[in-house]
This record gives sequence, structure tokens and C-alpha cells, in this order.
Amino acid sequence: MLTALRLENIALIEALELSFCSGFTVLTGETGAGKSILLDALDAVAGGGQASRLLRTGTTRGSIEAAFALTPAINQWCQEHDFNLEGEDELLLSRELRQQEGKLISRSRLNGLALSKNLLAELRPLLLDLTGQGITQHLGRPGQQRRWLDRCGGPPLQACISPVRQAQRAWKQAFQALEQAREAIDRDQQQRLLQEQLLQELEAAQLDDPLERLQLEQEQDRLCNGVRLQQGCAELQARLLEGAEGSPAVLEHLAACDQELQTMLSLDGSLQAFQQRWLEAHANFQDLLQELDSYAAALEAEPQRLAELQDRISQLKGLERRHGLSLAELIERRDRLRQQLMAAGSAAVLAALEQEELACRQRRNQACAALSKERQRAAKQLEQQLMQALRPMALAAVRFAIALEPCPAGEEGAESVQFQFSANPGEPLAPLQEVASGGEMSRFLLALKTCLAEGDGGVTLVFDEIDSGVSGKVSLAMAELLKRLAVHRQVFCVTHQAVVAAAANQHLLVRKQVENGVTRTIVLPLLDPQEREKELAELAGGDSGEARRFAASLLQQRSAIA
Repeated sequence: MLTALRLENIALIEALELSFCSGFTVLTGETGAGKSILLDALDAVAGGGQASRLLRTGTTRGSIEAAFALTPAINQWCQEHDFNLEGEDELLLSRELRQQEGKLISRSRLNGLALSKNLLAELRPLLLDLTGQGITQHLGRPGQQRRWLDRCGGPPLQACISPVRQAQRAWKQAFQALEQAREAIDRDQQQRLLQEQLLQELEAAQLDDPLERLQLEQEQDRLCNGVRLQQGCAELQARLLEGAEGSPAVLEHLAACDQELQTMLSLDGSLQAFQQRWLEAHANFQDLLQELDSYAAALEAEPQRLAELQDRISQLKGLERRHGLSLAELIERRDRLRQQLMAAGSAAVLAALEQEELACRQRRNQACAALSKERQRAAKQLEQQLMQALRPMALAAVRFAIALEPCPAGEEGAESVQFQFSANPGEPLAPLQEVASGGEMSRFLLALKTCLAEGDGGVTLVFDEIDSGVSGKVSLAMAELLKRLAVHRQVFCVTHQAVVAAAANQHLLVRKQVENGVTRTIVLPLLDPQEREKELAELAGGDSGEARRFAASLLQQRSAIA
């Protein structure tokens, strides 16, 4: 329970220190007196609210401190998060607000130790449950109705949530790994297609000799100069065989030389070796003539060869230029592609990932099914409890149902939760936030929080004008419900209803006063029965004789409310 609240420079409050008892506490006062400031401060110290608007005008520093009695759940949480409370008899939660260089700095502490925003959000549900005036809008928030249902389901349902979250995260990791592998394979397939196209191009080019282009260019040069070469061959043949410009042919000279050598040999037999060498030279000369003749004939027999050579050279140069590689490097690239494209693919890896994703999905679905079963049980239980709590509050014809609709599986399960409501006979069930009036919504929320209180581990309940929009017997029924709820829970309620205020164990009057042109909010515990009777009379319509008698009767009946 909340045992104390201390404020300094918070909104209209300069300094305030309050102590609280167990049971039912009400806060009353005129509109604008500052009742909501206390609830806003309580909300802020527990990690919620707009802290920037709470700092008192004209000040640069403010603080909120709330003391809570320790519970087993709080002790366990503190142990799990390394907050040592040994020897402590309470949990002191504080929030300091400080204006610095035009910015508001906010720091939270737990028994003097720094507390992060995320940890504070975890701790808050163990401390208090605040139902504010804007709670109707909260009904439409994604997952809010599901969270209420899960709270009603108690430990059996809560035990199913963690496996679902773990299984969903494991499946998500497996799914992402599978998708990444598929994308990689797609990229590899595209790359492989490009490689295959390149290999086909290189294979079609029939690249075998790294020196092919050099050789082709040499041949091209020969063919490009074919006419001049033919002229040269004709000139050589003419000089060798026919002579030129009146001079004898080379063969005639050779014949004369041969005759002269024969004559010399007959005179000196030692010239036999010279004769042999001469015969070899003559034979070589004859071979040269034949090769020259063949060369000249080839020049005449290949008129299309030049075009073929030029096409081939152009093809090789295009390959080199397009790929930025030499002919030798292209041949090496082709050989490497042959080996790469023969290698096995990643089908086995993909199959393993697909099996892992399927197994994780099945485990996730099984966990979701177990959670769905518990939610169905909790939904029936909550429907029955809410009907019992709503009917005494002038809602005899009310109908309420919880619709569980399948949705894509996630960390919160595989169904959405929608509260459906009908307050009048003949009217179909419809989403609660769409059809309930303000008074019906107040009664519903009070009934809901009463049902949820059974499984919240002793959390302090705070209601901000939960009785707004109701009066008469309905107010009395709500007062009875609040009083009954406060038997096992500490309950705070801001109210304008005298019948509700009279049911409380502790009554705090919030009042605004002006001193020296400065407005301050003060809080007065109404300990004297006469003071309390006067405030109840004010709530009932004024400090008249009839109102005082009504207030006195409410106080007399308070002990009978159960």
C-alpha cells in the first residue's frame, strides 16, 4: 500500500506531506482546487504523466516522493534487478524535476538508487493501478483489453505468455535467417546466370592461344601488303630465273660456277669437300625457290582471308575491352568459371533452414494454442464476474461478452481481444468504447477493476472521478463496491458524490487558498466528524439544514455499507 506522499514545488503545491492508511481514501474539493494534482504526481513518480507541466511556476527544482509498504512481489522484483532492500521496511520511490538551460531534467530513484525508465515501467504494475478520467480512450489502445483479460487469467494464463514470446522470437530469428538465405540464393542465382552467360560468350569465342591476336595481326599485316609482296616475289623470281636489265639470271651464274668447280676438282681432288658443300647450297637454293613460289601462290589463293582475320581480331579486342582483361586473363577466367559452375549449390543449407523455421513455427503455434485456451477460460470467468458486478449498479439488462478473434501470431499470442457491451434489451453487442455512455463506462471500469483486483497482488487502486455521470442508487451501488473492494485493497478515489465520500475510511479535503497574491493548494485530513459532515453537506448541495441532515445520515450508515 501507499503509506506516504511528499511533494515540493509541484504545480500549485509548495510543500506537502501526507500519510495514508489502508482501506478506502477519498479526496474531495471544489473543481480546480487541485485534486488531480495529487493523482498526477502519483502517476508521475511511478513513471507516467507529463512531468514538464508539474513543476511549480517560478521554480527550477521540484520533487515527488512516494513510500510503499513492501510486498513479496516487490521484494522479488528488487532482488531480480539487484536492488538491495535488506533492512528496509518500505520502498521509497522518488522523482526529481530540475530546470536547466531551458530544459527539464527528470531523474527517478528507488531508495536512493538510480532507476531507469524501463525498469520503472516494470515496477509500476506492482505498486498501483490508476484509472484516470481519460481511461475511456485507453480502451481503444492496441492490446489494452487483452492485457486486462490476461490479468484476470491469473498465474495459469501468465505462465503461458512467456513461452509464446520466447517461441515467437525464436521463430522470427529462424524466419529471418531463412529469408536471408533465400535472398542470398537469389543473388547467387542471378550471379550464376551472369557467370553462365559470360562462360557461354567465352566458350563461343573459342579462346585457346594467348598469343592468337598477335599472330593474327601479323598475318593481317602480311595480307594487307599482299600486292607489294607479290611484286617482291615476282622481282625475286625474275632475277633468280630470268635475269634483269640485260644481266644474266642467278641460275645462269650458278650453272657457270658449277662447271668451273667441276674443272677445278679434276685438277685438285682435295676440293671434293667444297663440291659437297656447293651441292648442298645449290639444293637449298632450289628449296628456297620452291618456297618462294609457294608463298607467292598462297598470296593469290586467299582473297577472303583478310576479312576473316579482321573480324576475328575485332572480336578478340572487343572481349578484352568489355571485360578489362587480356586474352590470357580471359582464358584463365573461362577455365575458372568452368570449375565454379560445376560446384554444388546451397540446396542443403536452404533445406536445413526451412526445417528449422518449420519446427520453430510449430512450437510457436503450440504455445499460442495453450495461451488461447487459457484466454478462453479467463474470458468466460471475466464475463461472469463482470455481469455479477454490473447488475447491482442499475444495469440489470446489461450483456457483456469477450470476443477472441484469430490474428497473425506474435509475441502476445494469436488472437485479438475485444470487449463487447449492450446495456439495453434488444440492442446487439458492440465494441464497449463505441456504445457505452459516460455513466455506463464508469460503472463498467469500476466493475472491471474490482474483478482484476483479485489477481494483482495487492496493488493500490486509484480512481479519478470514477463515479462521474452517475447519481442516486447507482452512486450508492458504486460506493458499496468501492467499500467492499477496499476490504482487501487500498483504494483512493477522487469524487464529487457525497454518498461515495461517506463510505471512505479516510477523507482528504483539497482546497485552494490565496496568500499575498500567490495561489497554493493545501490538503486537509478531515478527522473531526463535524468537519467531515460539513464537507459531505457541501457535496450534497450546500451547507443547508437539509444537506447537513443528509450528510449526518450518510455517516451513520457508513458502518452498514459492506
